Amino acid sequence: MDLDCAVLQARQTYAAARPVSSEWTDRANSVMPGGNTRSVLQFSPFPFRVERAEQQYLWDVDGHRYLDLLGNYTAGLLGHSPQPVLTAARNALESGWSLGSVHANEVALAELLVRRFASLDQLRFTNSGTEANLMALALATHHTGRSKIIAFENGYHGSVLTFGAHADSINVPYDWIVIPYNDVDAARSAFATHAKDIAAVLVEPMQGSGGCIPGDPTFLTALRALCTESGALLIFDEVMTSRFARGGAQQLLGITPDLTTLGKYLAGGLTFGAFGGRRDVMAAFDPTGGGALSHPGTFNNNVTSMAAGVAALTEVLTDERLNATNTRGEHLRVSLNERFSKHGLPLTATGAQSLMTVHGTAGPVHSASDLVDADDRWKELFFFHLLAAGIYIARRGFIALSIEVTDADIAHVLGAVDDFCESFS
Repeated sequence: MDLDCAVLQARQTYAAARPVSSEWTDRANSVMPGGNTRSVLQFSPFPFRVERAEQQYLWDVDGHRYLDLLGNYTAGLLGHSPQPVLTAARNALESGWSLGSVHANEVALAELLVRRFASLDQLRFTNSGTEANLMALALATHHTGRSKIIAFENGYHGSVLTFGAHADSINVPYDWIVIPYNDVDAARSAFATHAKDIAAVLVEPMQGSGGCIPGDPTFLTALRALCTESGALLIFDEVMTSRFARGGAQQLLGITPDLTTLGKYLAGGLTFGAFGGRRDVMAAFDPTGGGALSHPGTFNNNVTSMAAGVAALTEVLTDERLNATNTRGEHLRVSLNERFSKHGLPLTATGAQSLMTVHGTAGPVHSASDLVDADDRWKELFFFHLLAAGIYIARRGFIALSIEVTDADIAHVLGAVDDFCESFS
């Protein structure tokens, strides 16, 4: 099969069916570099432009409807029509916004999160997961009086905390030690050399943007032990993985980090971030107890996100719905791999619970090194085939189910995958 020709044909067919989105792209390119302000949304020949969304569906300006399996890169866990969240946000706005003051819902949401995640004694809010991770790192270096931070190849902790194949020129200039993910020996070696200078280990329990590569429990347990022995802080970035259980991935793993960072869906899909952890560490932000750190942010406690978060966690995201979504995700991932294997296609889906990524390799995938020879053309073909069937995933193969996605939706997806496998095997 000529994969290059197949990809070219898929792009041409896609573009021909979306003339209005193409026109919007021309307008966007004239006023925004790249035609957008969120780089991950760009793909060739151009992204379709969404006109409206409802429940588990998106409609573009050319009239196509899509089953949304991207879920706004995990922020859309609640789907597009959680009425209690909408009502709460509207009520908050009707009571006034941009208050420049503290208010009740920020306390209520903080209480809900502290009860939800075992590692949180106290927390503070931010506007995104990126901000949450930046604040956690600043806190760790202050608390320990040390400068070095361990991060992991292929990790992603926000727009200025990205660790791909090459150093990102816009990363914040911490004294980084970047080592392979899921490599216990590399972690032990780093601590053996730098233990007295390591302030923190920043790690995702599953690398999300890096391809949904789950952390080996032995690896994560070793990080906990190394941090405890050296006095460094273990920071779990649970911006994505907090959806794995009521208490996040840390609950499933039985590992308690010193600090946890959160974001994405926990404000019902509105702007949100938070960081928190041990009381003695978070005390640095308490001026009444001698804390030396300040934490500004005009919109940290904005009324819509705080109200929406309370509604999301008390009226929408029940344990039953969360568990059902994660079970549905496990079924989808296993079913994808069964089909890829049956047809001998060089594709595999990695991940956990309701998050997964399809890779252009037969696998297995345990770290970024296993993706070096992956063929991106297979992922692009898969992406365009699903779009043609009315199913939207990320161009990079990422899938994040919402609680609105049904068993019937999953059956529809698997039917489209069967057609893809038969067409390209």
